[in-house]
Amino acid sequence: MIELYLVRHGETEENVAQIMQGHLPGHLTTRGKTQVAALREQLVQSGTSFDVLLASDLQRTLETAAILNEAFQLPLIPCPLLRERDWGSATGISLTEAQALKGNFPADTESIGALYIRATQFLRYLFEHHDNQRVLAVGHGLFNRCILATLACQNIRDIPRMHNAEVRSVTLDRLPAHLLSDEDEIATD
Repeated sequence: MIELYLVRHGETEENVAQIMQGHLPGHLTTRGKTQVAALREQLVQSGTSFDVLLASDLQRTLETAAILNEAFQLPLIPCPLLRERDWGSATGISLTEAQALKGNFPADTESIGALYIRATQFLRYLFEHHDNQRVLAVGHGLFNRCILATLACQNIRDIPRMHNAEVRSVTLDRLPAHLLSDEDEIATD
């Protein structure tokens, strides 16, 4: 059994500028650091303890993890599987420009299908390396939602958006049957 706590990083300068961050490192704002410190205190007050801390290897998530870890003193494992969607050549454009594309992103953008495959790889990784542990995983809004959608066999659009420094938890008794196959074909409509 795994208790997975998915955290979205704190507010970044890029969030404030309303740009598509993707694989940009990102830098937490003062507000973002305050958000993460408040989440840390919330977790401490809840009495929740963790066995391991995973974080996307991008700066904004590593910085978020470091602030959280001030209370938990856990080994921090950078995990590239937790990275946000790669927007390819659309990385760095404004949200307004992205909306004008109406879903027609450049060909070098990571597909939704590829996101589901990566979410499945992350869940398999958890069961291979962190079974019977309480895992604190710091990631990104869209990719965290993709993990939850993969578990529930749902569309990402059906999973509510995550706010900065928000945590969502799920208990996994075992890897869901629809993720046991070695085939990486997952419904993505």
